[in-house]
Amino acid sequence: MTKPAIGNGMFYGWLVVAASFFISFLTVGGRNGFGLFVIPMSDEFGWSRGAISLAASIGFLINGVSQPFMGRIYDRIGARKLILASLVVIGLSNLLLAATNHIIFLILVFGVIMSVALSGGSLNTAVAVISKWFQRKRATAVAVIAAGAPMGGLILVPLSSYLIDLFGWRTTWAVLGLMVLFLATPVAYFVMRERPQEMGLLPDGDSEPAGGGAGGRMPPSKAPLESDRWLASFRSFPMWQLSGAYFVCGFTTALISAHFVPFAIEEGYSQAMAAAAFGAMSGLNVVGVLLAGALGDRFGRKNLLALVYFMRGGGYLTLLLIPGLLGLWSFSLVAGFSWIATVPLTMALTADVYGLRNIGILSGIVFTAHQIGGAISVQLAGVLRDVTGSYDISLMLAAALLLTAGFVSLSIREKRYSIRYQPPPAAGTAPQRA
Repeated sequence: MTKPAIGNGMFYGWLVVAASFFISFLTVGGRNGFGLFVIPMSDEFGWSRGAISLAASIGFLINGVSQPFMGRIYDRIGARKLILASLVVIGLSNLLLAATNHIIFLILVFGVIMSVALSGGSLNTAVAVISKWFQRKRATAVAVIAAGAPMGGLILVPLSSYLIDLFGWRTTWAVLGLMVLFLATPVAYFVMRERPQEMGLLPDGDSEPAGGGAGGRMPPSKAPLESDRWLASFRSFPMWQLSGAYFVCGFTTALISAHFVPFAIEEGYSQAMAAAAFGAMSGLNVVGVLLAGALGDRFGRKNLLALVYFMRGGGYLTLLLIPGLLGLWSFSLVAGFSWIATVPLTMALTADVYGLRNIGILSGIVFTAHQIGGAISVQLAGVLRDVTGSYDISLMLAAALLLTAGFVSLSIREKRYSIRYQPPPAAGTAPQRA
């Protein structure tokens, strides 16, 4: 008989979730502190804000474009090997950044090499693994993993700020690299497993296969828009709505990640204050994404997704309209709750509408839209700052796009297209193939 759990009764899948959380904490969380390095590197080398922003902009773009290709590699060699190789490259890239002496070197290492490696160890790779370990609790498990990045921001960004003040930016890059190599990599090696069947387990820790028992409610055979061909998904409107809104998500979160600390410093706040506000924002991200996962499993996805976009848009307006510390911390509060909350909602809604048959490549493509938005915003904000002397135009554009994304999300016809709202097949009816 298949055993439901190991050791003290805890399902091993939660250890895989914890390992994925920790990996995201050290990799994405550390990378989110890039804004701390902008001013010291600019001061040392005389680089313009637009030039140094190019490294981050290219990084977002490369990270997004490489995602579907990493998905193909994942299908061939498995998640564990891909994640381990990616972590080694990320750690070594951080060490190389400590030797930066030219803008081309920064673009190549941070914008290209590290960004491709980050695709291999990304949330999408972890979600593909977790989807095999969890069915009923999938959205909650994804939310926990997604919380790793903001938790990293909460702890690693203030830590990086402290290390920069104490030892300089070069030593700080090296410390971040060593943490990935000697903390995240061993965790991935010893904990990550591809699927529960390798350990004689079933998804969710069940003792019997779900959905097939007597009296069990048989789910619909497939999602309404599920197809054998992933390209067919782009013939339907929800894919464009989800991708368009996620483009705006990437545009507005990347803007925060790369430019919030420099913006705050130029507004007259110390680097420590700017890092504290960013860290608080990251901490609230943890609360926001966990709430989004739990509420998204219980209630509809699209209305909650729209609310998240409206909240973030309101946060940008507070940064523009409310002066002083009140505006800065109001933005941190509102943006914090809404920053990562889109992740479990968007990924879950994509799976609800298009099924799991092509979820890897579809989620990769949606994520590519997110990263393209991020690449544009980081570079645009840097150039506008150089030309106008402020970030005001970028902040206004972000607020307008977020309000638009909120209305686009509201227009998704979830009850028509989501598998969650479809009636179960009639008794004796054979499932139809797409």
